[in-house]
Amino acid sequence: MTAALPLADRFQALADPTRLRIVVLLRLMELSVGELAQVLGQSQPRVSRHLKILADAGVLERRKEGSWVFLTLAGADRVEPMFALIDAWADAATNALFAADAARIETIRAERAEAANLYFAGHAEVWDRIRSLHVAESEVEAAIDRALGKRALGCLVDIGTGTGRMIELFGPRATQSIGIDRSSDMLRVARVKLEAAGISSSLRQGDMYALPLGDHSADTIVIHQVLHYAHSPAAAIAEAARVLAPGGTLLVVDFAAHEREELRARDAHIRLGFEDEVMAGWFASAGLEVDQVRHLRGGELTVTLWRGVKAPLSQRRAA
Repeated sequence: MTAALPLADRFQALADPTRLRIVVLLRLMELSVGELAQVLGQSQPRVSRHLKILADAGVLERRKEGSWVFLTLAGADRVEPMFALIDAWADAATNALFAADAARIETIRAERAEAANLYFAGHAEVWDRIRSLHVAESEVEAAIDRALGKRALGCLVDIGTGTGRMIELFGPRATQSIGIDRSSDMLRVARVKLEAAGISSSLRQGDMYALPLGDHSADTIVIHQVLHYAHSPAAAIAEAARVLAPGGTLLVVDFAAHEREELRARDAHIRLGFEDEVMAGWFASAGLEVDQVRHLRGGELTVTLWRGVKAPLSQRRAA
């Protein structure tokens, strides 16, 4: 009896025209099962069977997002050698089929953009009303840039990514950019925006209290205008600290404490801003030291930036 060979299983997983087309399509962009079925001209159950084989072989990963399931390739260390082989061995007919599939992806991009625009248009009035209460967004973004400094950001995680603006701004300085949001609608907006900007990212549906990331896996975490929606900001900060690597940076951007009760009733703000001392206490409880606080005044609401650093392992052992 022949012994099992994982490498042979992996080659077997790729030894099918549809599965080859799938991996080449996912090289271009993350796609849902339904979108893959549309491009391939096959039924969703049939495509799902192919996807299971590829996932079992460790070639791709499946991620649930609302009622959709999105597919993304495995890490570069695993798939880059695979694509080097595909690129070297692909014949003219195969390349023509790959090109035709890539052209059909433009239809997917157009459909995503239309859905994102409809969602954005439906919420723009609310966002514009809140922005009018504080300093210009350009000033806030410039302050975030200064707070992050000029260093490389490593693995950047944006919690509550919304439209993906933080990744759009700072993703080019990161080795990897991960955006997390509870709303599948917002993730679709972000996906369209970041693809149009040509910025590589991994967008995932998740909860700020239970991030879909491993311990010590992020170098830089940004929580931008999210904590005022949190029932337990302390728990959200503690969860971010879990994911943050020793020596990593957490930047929280939110409102200073205020008394605009209408934001709670009308716009679902659970917290009416935060006091510096309270925020510093949450950071400390999570093992982070606040090393910078900046207030941006100039409107009815003050925007504050709190930056904290997770102590390197050597310092934590000494303590």
